[in-house]
Amino acid sequence: MSEVKVSFYLKRNEEKADGTVPVLGRIRIGKSMVQFSAKVSVPVSLWDTKPGRAIGKSKTALSVNTLLDKICVAVHSSYKELLSRKDNISARDVKNAFQGIASEQDTLIKYFEAHNEAYEKTVGIKHAVGTYKRFLTSLGHLRRFMRKKYNIADIPFQAMTPSFVADYDYYLRIELRLANSTIINTIVHLRKIVKLAINDGLIRMDPFTGYEFITSPLVPKSLTAQELKIQIKAKLSRPNLNFIRDMFLFSAFTGVAFSDMRNLTEKNIAQAEDGVWWIHTHRQKTGTPCHIPLLEIPLELIEKYRGLGKDGKLFPMISCSKTNIYLKRIAKECTINKLITFHQARHSYASVVTLSQGVPIDTVRELLGHRDWRATRIYAQVNNEKIGKDMRSLNKRLSGKFSMPDNNEMSNDLSINK
Repeated sequence: MSEVKVSFYLKRNEEKADGTVPVLGRIRIGKSMVQFSAKVSVPVSLWDTKPGRAIGKSKTALSVNTLLDKICVAVHSSYKELLSRKDNISARDVKNAFQGIASEQDTLIKYFEAHNEAYEKTVGIKHAVGTYKRFLTSLGHLRRFMRKKYNIADIPFQAMTPSFVADYDYYLRIELRLANSTIINTIVHLRKIVKLAINDGLIRMDPFTGYEFITSPLVPKSLTAQELKIQIKAKLSRPNLNFIRDMFLFSAFTGVAFSDMRNLTEKNIAQAEDGVWWIHTHRQKTGTPCHIPLLEIPLELIEKYRGLGKDGKLFPMISCSKTNIYLKRIAKECTINKLITFHQARHSYASVVTLSQGVPIDTVRELLGHRDWRATRIYAQVNNEKIGKDMRSLNKRLSGKFSMPDNNEMSNDLSINK
């Protein structure tokens, strides 16, 4: 590993009126070199070029040499500190460190921006555009927080402390009053950036030490079986509401997310040798392959809307935001007293259509296209009706296998104990 070398010289072409000349410093590490101002001037007559120091024992010479020695110590100290954090240190890195200036890659916002730029290039290949947009939103929250709290545009990673993370949590939770799920997602994005910086050797002390995510109890997001039945049988006031209801039901009985559903074509539908029709597709969000057997209701809906989608699409779908607006009207007409969004159809598929009917969670994970069962667990809400049904079944299986002694035997036992 290359050693750091520090030297000093005079900028002779900038002699001042008092006859002094600015002293410049030079840092070399291997082939990298950078110059800096020592912020001191010295008469040319007092300068010795070879050692790069002032000569003599005058007050001026001693003062200049003391300052240059301190600079040398600061440079070597900064170099050693950088070595403890990362490899491939340049002369500019050392200069920035000893002058108290973080390099671009060592600051939070610049690093976050670089991450987002790299992430954007993978959209449509490895990642979904929605996830990329959420990273942009998180970066915006972070910028505004730092301006409001610290009046700065960026911060060196080494200046990040647990109190920074705690203040950011407070800002999102108390000042912005964001939903807890939004806070968690926003903090998770920051946590990812910090982890990447730790892996790159840019951070020694993890600012998330001691931080705990505040999680809320899982609130059921799926419709109940009864609410699904109401939607199926409902006579809605307008044809466009019927269409939106049908799209919701297709998702509720296949688990296909809105972004994936709008991209389905006839090519995604195939019949197996046993006669069962399947959807074969990939999740837009994760790229995970999905293979879903089609139940009766989705098959009927495919036939109902066959040929109406543009460019070979399975359905003539509208935007998700407009769909959710219409779903609110449908809920009102069906007297369903809860806020309904399209994503709840996917939750309903997991909870009501599959898990509540005895489909194992590992199978549901495959049907939903989840890589991790923990993601499926969020969708898994077993209601009291299912619990009661399971316990009645258990009671039948246990019948006759276990029994309490009759009353006479119990009376005898009690008399013996007297």
